[in-house]
Amino acid sequence: MAERLVGKQAPDFTMETATGDGTGFGKASLSDYKGKWLVLFFYPLDFTFVCPTEITALSHAADQFKALDTEILGVSIDSIHTHKAWINTPVNDNGLGKLAFPLAADITKSVARDYGVLIEEEGIALRGLFIIDPEGELKYEVVNHNDVGRSVEETLRVLQALQSGGLCPMNWKPGDKNLVVK
Repeated sequence: MAERLVGKQAPDFTMETATGDGTGFGKASLSDYKGKWLVLFFYPLDFTFVCPTEITALSHAADQFKALDTEILGVSIDSIHTHKAWINTPVNDNGLGKLAFPLAADITKSVARDYGVLIEEEGIALRGLFIIDPEGELKYEVVNHNDVGRSVEETLRVLQALQSGGLCPMNWKPGDKNLVVK
């Protein structure tokens, strides 16, 4: 059974990235996000079919995440060169177009392994999404089958619930009251 990560310090990482505008490369480390919230998400492969729907939806919602002091980082086992090519491929040709965040290359698969989303026999990641708080504590994780995309709205809802600082009942939404324990 995989080790539980929620409630612990997020596994450290440093990965090369393709910039979201498709013009260059960089690096991303967990320490780069200290003092901010981070939505770290894994997807199986570039140039596939469900992945671009998720990645572009997160990019379209980037301003909503920024308003919540939250950065986004996408990760797959593809190279930075493949990421850059996919970003620079038009959307109508199964490309991504420009993104509001970088895509990281986990070529060694070590980060996917550390986060418990690597499918060892296939060499790709499951769809794992992690919310890490400004102190580096992993607060939320959701991992699902690669056939099913994740929900931007649910990610935003959970992020806001975590940021509310209180106990949030089922279906809590921003503006709802937190639970009061007597």
